[in-house]
Amino acid sequence: MSIKMRLLLSYIAMTFIPVILFALIAATLASLFFKETAGTADGNAMPPWETSSNRNELIAGVKFMARIEPDRFTDSSFLTNMDEQLNQVQAGLVVVRDERMTYVSPFVDSPDLYNQLQRVLADPDQYRWGKISGSRFVVEGYDIRFSDRSTGTVYVLSDINLLFEKAKTFLPLLVLSLLVVIALTNGILTFLVSRSLIRPLYTLKHAAEQIKEGNLDHAVNLKQKDEIGQLGAAFEEMRGRLNESIRLQQQYEENRKELISNISHDLKTPITGIKACVEGIQDGIAGTGAKREKYMDMISKKTEEMDRLIDELMLFSKLDLNRLPFHLEPIDLAAYLRDSVEELSLDPQMEGTGITFSGAGSGAVSVMADREKLRRVIMNIIDNSLKYMNKEQNAIRVELTDGMAEATVHIRDNGPGIESAALPHIFDRFYRADPSRSTATGGSGIGLAIVKQIVEGQGGRVWAESRMGEGTGIYFTLPKTERGGEQG
Repeated sequence: MSIKMRLLLSYIAMTFIPVILFALIAATLASLFFKETAGTADGNAMPPWETSSNRNELIAGVKFMARIEPDRFTDSSFLTNMDEQLNQVQAGLVVVRDERMTYVSPFVDSPDLYNQLQRVLADPDQYRWGKISGSRFVVEGYDIRFSDRSTGTVYVLSDINLLFEKAKTFLPLLVLSLLVVIALTNGILTFLVSRSLIRPLYTLKHAAEQIKEGNLDHAVNLKQKDEIGQLGAAFEEMRGRLNESIRLQQQYEENRKELISNISHDLKTPITGIKACVEGIQDGIAGTGAKREKYMDMISKKTEEMDRLIDELMLFSKLDLNRLPFHLEPIDLAAYLRDSVEELSLDPQMEGTGITFSGAGSGAVSVMADREKLRRVIMNIIDNSLKYMNKEQNAIRVELTDGMAEATVHIRDNGPGIESAALPHIFDRFYRADPSRSTATGGSGIGLAIVKQIVEGQGGRVWAESRMGEGTGIYFTLPKTERGGEQG
């Protein structure tokens, strides 16, 4: 639920909940305070509004009987019955005949009742709310003429004192209950709404403090679907990306240190050989022309090795920084691989190693590739195989498989193979399966990493399969011309 909707519902609740609670409390207080104000014949409580209505009906009946049948007020049973009904609505009946009270309700009886009634009748404005028998009454009188021509008056005295006394306590409690209901409702709703807003903000604050202290492993999971939840999700994404960025930065720093270490080691080996040859020539060890020529050949080979190593490092650096463009063009991969294998078979470094090509029949397999960089891929894979093969009959087989959307090249050797634990890492930069780090077998550690970057840069994939004692196969794919296009 959004914060806007939550606030809207809280405002509605702050309006309607107090009204409902106040109505319930008011009804409860009214039933408690006024249950004794009036009663019915069976003793059950009568609400004050019903008391007033019933009282008015009874008084109207008394007035009607005084005008139509005045002699009924000489009947004691009628008077008693009428008075009992009036008592139930907090009223009483008094009958005066020939200046003598012939009937007085026990509800209003007092020693000086007659004189008080006379003063009320004489000055109704002053005594209408006069004290009678210790209670506050409203007095209504109706003159009557009996059948024997005598005159009299029927008084109905309504006690309103109890209602006023109850109201003095009821009204302040009603106001107090209203204030309490408003305060509690608004306070509770405000607390609940604010807690749903403040608690996640405190969580975000704590996470920000953790990030400030350098702890990027503290996850932020608000589990809310409102705006703050979206903020928390964005904050968590930011934390994750920042953590990944720092991890990559640390990895790059480790790679940089490893690169420096590798370059130092790999360059030191040929430099040491060159230095030894130069010192041998200077010291006269190579006294004959044959020895000097041998030393010069060693210097030449070491120099070529350094040059090749520096070229690989520069190429890898450009690939890693995405600064090396790819000049893709349609080429016949089958013909390209066939020519490459024929050329390699004549290379002196392939002495003692047989290399063959098969696959794709006689048809052309058109792919999008960079000729120069594809040559680097093939050479790096074959160089990596040559470093480790140690059998009397070394063999490298190049196979081409034509697929619907891509062509797959498989270069397999019959070397010692790669352990399963090391196989997933052979395309990582500076990874060497041989920990000895000798130049004869260790290599620079970036040959296959360059293969992976070049193949993926041309839209292909690369992977390896190997079994110990049976050899290793390097696979890579290239997109066919129907899917490809020139890239820079």
